[in-house]
Amino acid sequence: MPLIRIDAVAGRTDEEIQTLLDAAHRAMLAAFKVPERDRYQIYTEHKASHLIAQDTGLDIPRTQKFVLFTVTTRPRARAEKEAFYKLLCQELWEHCAIATSDVMVSLVSNSDEDWSFGNGRAQFLTGEL
Repeated sequence: MPLIRIDAVAGRTDEEIQTLLDAAHRAMLAAFKVPERDRYQIYTEHKASHLIAQDTGLDIPRTQKFVLFTVTTRPRARAEKEAFYKLLCQELWEHCAIATSDVMVSLVSNSDEDWSFGNGRAQFLTGEL
C-alpha cells in the first residue's frame, strides 16, 4: 500500500513498462517511507483515442508518452505528496525519458479500515501491519 494505477497510451515494450514501474516504486518508497515490498501496481494501456488528458488550461503540452497515476493511499502529509510528485517526475525523466509535462497524478485517500491484504482481515485494524 499505496495502490498505484497507471494509465498510458499503448506502445511501450515490456522492458519499458518494467522500467516505468520500477521508477514509480522508487519515488513512492522515497516519498512515503513505506517498506520495500509494499508494491501494488496496475499498468493499463489504452488506444491513443481512448485516453484524453488535457491540461485544464495550464498550457502543459502532452505527447504520446503521457502517463496518468492514480494513487490510492492512507492519508499523507502535504510535504509527502509534494515530494512524491517531484520524485516521480525525476525518476520518469531520468529512467524513461518521460517529460514532466506528460506526468499527471491524482492521490485518493482512504482509511485503515478500507484495506484488506488477504485472508479476510483488515490488517491495519488487527495490528498485523
